Amino acid sequence: MTLPRFVMALTVLVLLAASPQARAEPGPIVQAPAGAVQGMADGDVNVFKGLPYALPPTGAWRWRPPRPAPAWQGVRQATRFAPACIQPFPTPRTIYTDVPPRMEEDCLYLNIWTPAKAHNAPVIVWIHGGAFTSGMGDEAIYDGTKFAKQGVILVSINYRLGVLGYLAHPELSAESPQGVSGNYGLLDQIAALHWVRQNIAAFGGDPANVTIAGESAGGLSVAYLMVSPYARGLFAKAIAESAYLVSTPELKAARFGQPSAEATGAILAEKLGAHNIGELRGMDGRLLTNTAAYLGFGPQGVVDGKLLPRQLVEAFDRGEQAPVPLLAGFNSGEIRSLRVLAPKVPASAAIYESQIRARYGDLAEAYLQLYPSANLEESIIQATRDALYGWTAERLAVKQTALGQPAYLYIFDHGYPAADSAGLHAFHGSELPFVFGTTDRVPPYWPKPPADAAQAALSDAMVGYWTSFARTGVPVASGQPDWPAFGTTHAFMAFEQTPRPGTDLVPGMYALHEEVVCRRRAEQNTPWNWNIGLISPPLPAQAPGCRP
Repeated sequence: MTLPRFVMALTVLVLLAASPQARAEPGPIVQAPAGAVQGMADGDVNVFKGLPYALPPTGAWRWRPPRPAPAWQGVRQATRFAPACIQPFPTPRTIYTDVPPRMEEDCLYLNIWTPAKAHNAPVIVWIHGGAFTSGMGDEAIYDGTKFAKQGVILVSINYRLGVLGYLAHPELSAESPQGVSGNYGLLDQIAALHWVRQNIAAFGGDPANVTIAGESAGGLSVAYLMVSPYARGLFAKAIAESAYLVSTPELKAARFGQPSAEATGAILAEKLGAHNIGELRGMDGRLLTNTAAYLGFGPQGVVDGKLLPRQLVEAFDRGEQAPVPLLAGFNSGEIRSLRVLAPKVPASAAIYESQIRARYGDLAEAYLQLYPSANLEESIIQATRDALYGWTAERLAVKQTALGQPAYLYIFDHGYPAADSAGLHAFHGSELPFVFGTTDRVPPYWPKPPADAAQAALSDAMVGYWTSFARTGVPVASGQPDWPAFGTTHAFMAFEQTPRPGTDLVPGMYALHEEVVCRRRAEQNTPWNWNIGLISPPLPAQAPGCRP
């Protein structure tokens, strides 16, 4: 062995010896309805990796609903994570870049972290983010050990992404007994919830006390699941971190400035040179995924009248969502790491004010009061944040409260040196390592939190609040302030250097953006979230049913 290879091999051995997986020992055998399974024991936590919840969606089964996985024979060794679902290789590199070691179409697997002596334990099913384009349930930042140590079972899942998870097409709709297509990734999530309902008791979990939770696209997935009749009864609580209630393509109708999902799929197939779905099914999955992304295919849910009966905002307005306790919030610096979503800073304050008045009409003064011209960059960042994430979090709290359910609102406004020095204070997703207690396991290019007592204390508090909510529906953390429900006082919790409760998070923010969305919904020819501030088309005049 040459010296460089020897050094490399020695380095790998040292890293393996230091890793939690290397310290883990064979765990107990669990006799589940899905089959006997043996994971790994890591102290007082058992971990089961790579359990199939559905058959591979490959070949002729590409773009079909997931099929339940049959029970396996013998004892399945669950000591290795399964491949991630196929996703484009990220270019350019961002702080979120964390390339999966393996990607396959055969990817419908889940992972379980459970207390070694769990019995009737609460369960959190975690749905990863990544714009329905990237991500995986086994990212190190989602390690469920801290949750399990608090007596809560954590289940993380993979689900189909990109064109393989969200393509709608007239031929696919014709194949479907329900006459619909798209939403395959969402159907995967529901299949995983069915698997949990049927099997989690064998791992010590309570199938009647399941909390769905997710961040970003995972938070949007939580909203989808809350309004989907197909998911009703499969969960008892919901956590939505940095969700966004954007206008959603409809299966057959062009609406809100978007073509129908079927039309988008047909155009994409034409660009790919495919004459029919059979030819698309014959294409290599990785090539198809990368090419579709290059051509601008943007995966998201489809309002098909079945799985998603109507636009999310309308479903919540009608009180059709699941009547469950909710915890929802957003980060103060969401757009600092997502600046592509924000308009460019204009040359002067005068141009900014003139454009806002031209675009927002009678709402311009309210807009400029919230987002003044004194600091253009900050105002643009905050306006984009609020239109996408702040309004969504508060709206979820408002609508769940109106349904008679407790809702808990938060803002994550915590900074630390590596993030703040990079201009990324409380950036999109930065709450995740604090929620999971994985501040030492962030992605490679992520600003790393320092390993100090202050970060550990904040993380312990957030783990405590989240696991308490999963257990009882009320977020409580030892030694920390009470977190009041949103209720009539519009209460919230701010996670700064320490947790701080307050009321009326951003006065006037919700009312402004609710009015903007209401008018655009009434007009029906403009998306309501992606065109903020300087890139907003002129706002329609006040519409019936909208507040002045």
